[in-house]
Amino acid sequence: MAQPLDYSTLEAAASWYVKLNAAPPSEAQVQAWRDWLGKSQAHAQAWARVEKLQRQLGRLPADVALPTLAGVRARRRAVLKTLALLMGVGLTGWAVRESDTGRELMAGLRTGKGQRRHVTLADGSQLELNTDTALDIEFDGQQRLLRLYSGEIMVQTAADAAGRPFLVQTPEGRIRALGTRFSVHSEGGLSRVSVLEHAVEVRPADQPGQVLRLDSGQSVSFDAHQLGAVGSAAPGTGAWTDGMLTVIEWRLADFISELRRYRPGLLRCDERIADLRLSGAFRIDDTDTVLQNLGTSLPVKVRYLTRYWVSVEPV
Repeated sequence: MAQPLDYSTLEAAASWYVKLNAAPPSEAQVQAWRDWLGKSQAHAQAWARVEKLQRQLGRLPADVALPTLAGVRARRRAVLKTLALLMGVGLTGWAVRESDTGRELMAGLRTGKGQRRHVTLADGSQLELNTDTALDIEFDGQQRLLRLYSGEIMVQTAADAAGRPFLVQTPEGRIRALGTRFSVHSEGGLSRVSVLEHAVEVRPADQPGQVLRLDSGQSVSFDAHQLGAVGSAAPGTGAWTDGMLTVIEWRLADFISELRRYRPGLLRCDERIADLRLSGAFRIDDTDTVLQNLGTSLPVKVRYLTRYWVSVEPV
């Protein structure tokens, strides 16, 4: 039977997490971590809690997950925050701050990391939820509203006999469908809308007087204050609904960042290979195979510290 973990053991696990996450670890650091891990069952239990935290949250607070942490004070703050999360102290508060006033935690529709979901709405519209998505559906006599707190959706709207508008509200603004198929992705204070059929209208949250019409094949990113420049929808937009990630001449760092959305735990790209270019179609339901195949087309190797701790590095 597992024994309760004491503070010092959890603190040691938090310290190892910060040390290994601050930069790609050397072989000596990895061996030292393995030696610590194998010294006692309590160490293994504490590290298992670290990995569980990675799987549950998908992402960690910015000052914990920084690619580098300079200075003793910065590292100590990161250790203390990680320790608080491991002990369950402050976890809810952090999640509430990161969501739309905490409502994300109680969203009626959710997907976890690596999950997708299809929903037929009451009006016959079709809704696809991508990985790590949270939203509420609010249909009434005046409107059909999807309140997207975070993540990505694809919508195929149906005609409505009552003439109610179809709206998607994100923390950054509102999208009104004009009889259409479109995707919305909201993350990190930025929303991106891509139109596959017909058109939508976009309004930033803090500037509702700004209205932008997007037509088929167009895309725009915006925050709560302003709209970005209109561009073309990226090739492969919406391929995730079929379980695919399609990329053309992407930076490897950007590809790994996108793949990270579908994989629990830590997935990191070494800065020395960040600018390598990659094209292809990849199955997002099998990220291990995707990672294994990277070495056939690029001069890289994939190093697994654990199942949930992976680094893509130069050969």
